[in-house]
Amino acid sequence: MLRWWRHWPTWAGYAAAAWSAVYGALGVFWALGGGGFPFAPVAADRASGSILEGSRAGVVAPVMAVAGLAGAVVAVAMARGWGRGWARTVMLVFGWTMAATLALAIPDYTLLVLAFAPLLLVFAFTGVPGPQDGIGDILYWHRVNLIIVFLGGLLWALAALAYHRPRWTTPEAARRWGRWAVYVACAAPVPYEITRIAWYFGVPLGIPEDFLLMMRQTPGMLEVGLGGAIGSIGGCVLTHGLVSRWGEVYPRWVWFRAGERVPPALAVVPASVVAVVLVPAGLMNVRMGVDPASWGVNVPGMLWTVWGLALGVAAWAYALRRGWWSVTTVPRMSQVGPSA
Repeated sequence: MLRWWRHWPTWAGYAAAAWSAVYGALGVFWALGGGGFPFAPVAADRASGSILEGSRAGVVAPVMAVAGLAGAVVAVAMARGWGRGWARTVMLVFGWTMAATLALAIPDYTLLVLAFAPLLLVFAFTGVPGPQDGIGDILYWHRVNLIIVFLGGLLWALAALAYHRPRWTTPEAARRWGRWAVYVACAAPVPYEITRIAWYFGVPLGIPEDFLLMMRQTPGMLEVGLGGAIGSIGGCVLTHGLVSRWGEVYPRWVWFRAGERVPPALAVVPASVVAVVLVPAGLMNVRMGVDPASWGVNVPGMLWTVWGLALGVAAWAYALRRGWWSVTTVPRMSQVGPSA
């Protein structure tokens, strides 16, 4: 793995501080009437699925400014290892709240779209499924902003992890809870897989007949669903590798590498990417609610939240066991100087 990653506990807090300072400054700009507020009401075909979509800059932008600028100060303090007792607890709560809000609560399914990045070219230039008008018709400012927000959430999660490492992150503990995480990650997408395969073969499971007819008349839509189901099944097979011997040492059927150790990053990076894009998409499905007549549309998608969280936990457990996620807790002030 790249050398810079081995030192992530050192730079994560400063990176979160830089991100927060920039976004906080943008919040000030938008609060003062500057253009480009990314959550402003727009035409329906340009709107995102974020919980902040359609909000007023005069209400949300000041909150963004305060949270961003305060976050810059807190992130630097965390990077420096400052804080004892209640102050340390407050900073940890703040850090994890920022991480969860930015990475999980505010984004929509845009990150899931990026996971299928190669298909963007197909969507943009072939009109499958449905007409598109170039990449700009898929990744516009309201969506790009959500990607930026999501990256900020990841930086805050790293900063919080570097500031405090819980005891349950030891390799021995990770082996126990990592196995259960794999089981949950493999079970959660089953309803999605069953419904999409059923639709492809003409069975309107969880949807009205006319909805299935509409999908048949839209070129490529059923095929995309089937491809997603097959990809999900393949992903579950690979997920088992996070707790299996063949996930650590190449098995005999990988003849050109048989017996060699599997690089941890080869498993951790793809699993983590998929995990972090599934959770916001799942939460968006939750916010959509349930229509009993067409539950198959988004109820299986609600379970993506569980799927993503479980997969992320499983990937983290694997990284801890393999020694790839080497967290060195940032020293406290009491550890780097004489006691008062």
